[in-house]
Amino acid sequence: MIKKFHVLYVGQIELDNVGLNGTPANERRYSDDRLAEAFFTARDVAQLMDELGFDVLWTAEHHFQREGYEVFPNLIQLGLWLATQTKRLKFGCAFNVLPMWHPIRLAEDYAMADIVTDGRVIMGVGRGYHSREVESFGAPLLDADKNREYFEEQLRLLLTCFNEQSFHFKGKYFEAPPPVDYRGYKLKDITMVPRPKHLPVEIWMPIASGKTIEMMAQYGLKAMVTLNGEKILDDVVRAYHAACLKHGRNKQLGEDMIWGAGVYLANSREEAIKKLEPAHDERFKWFAPFGFVRYADEQGRTWGTPGAPSRTPLLSDGVAQKAWFCGPPAEVIDGIKSIEAKYPGLENFMIHWAEGLSPKEFKEQLRWFAKDVMPAFKR
Repeated sequence: MIKKFHVLYVGQIELDNVGLNGTPANERRYSDDRLAEAFFTARDVAQLMDELGFDVLWTAEHHFQREGYEVFPNLIQLGLWLATQTKRLKFGCAFNVLPMWHPIRLAEDYAMADIVTDGRVIMGVGRGYHSREVESFGAPLLDADKNREYFEEQLRLLLTCFNEQSFHFKGKYFEAPPPVDYRGYKLKDITMVPRPKHLPVEIWMPIASGKTIEMMAQYGLKAMVTLNGEKILDDVVRAYHAACLKHGRNKQLGEDMIWGAGVYLANSREEAIKKLEPAHDERFKWFAPFGFVRYADEQGRTWGTPGAPSRTPLLSDGVAQKAWFCGPPAEVIDGIKSIEAKYPGLENFMIHWAEGLSPKEFKEQLRWFAKDVMPAFKR
């Protein structure tokens, strides 16, 4: 039963000339002042969410995006600041791209944020998907096997920092501490200072592949899935459930998962689609080339695989696949409940902010959603 409501804001500025026939994504350029506006948009949205009773604002880590789509380089630092601007809202990291971090430094930064905000920053990790970012930081991405190997070792070191009072870690890529002399003795172990206040640390990760699911279940990570078509969503939920059972983690279907979808409220479905369509299309102008069209065809084949569609999706495709819910509140409630009914352990629903939608319009949508949709679930 859905009990908690989240929002995903990946950190876009207020984009101009949006839509399929608008400015091509690769040609967008903005000044430093424009690129900085997303921080204050995040503050305004967080304060509104706090007031309206939402639970978590999630943001995304990215680098070098002069195009203006995702401009937050440090999520823990952002969440720490936003916690000082709000009263109770939590702030999720969706996601700290682990290959671009030293895992001990990430663990220390998170532990400090966990202590001073009393648990209002939520840890999330990802492997990355922008070659411009990850490879520029000297980490592997183009070599997918090496990226996975590197990430998994980093994850083990991160968990060691959180869970062990003192440790010596030696892997293929990291050794901590190295065997050096220190104040007259040979260093054999270290203790991370500080360690988090809230243990065990809750860690979330996006589901990207079958191998990812297996690793998440092995290490006890929780899962986020957003803008997936209904068939792919069901495959993912069941695969995660099965993997958790395999590793001795007995969960209900949908438990420890956040399901995200696009939402736009209007007096009719037709009006909602008309108003949302340019923003939806702007989103996929940027994201579709990265392979982020998680829909299936009539035979259950994922878009982009042999025989299945490979075009940029239309909003009507997303509505048909229940990745987007458009229309009056009653219809949106029914749509969300049709997914909720399949998964008895599902407690978390997340609204994905379409990247071309202005902050003013999105805040109006949040107010309407809190007033006329959330009460149907927060019983």
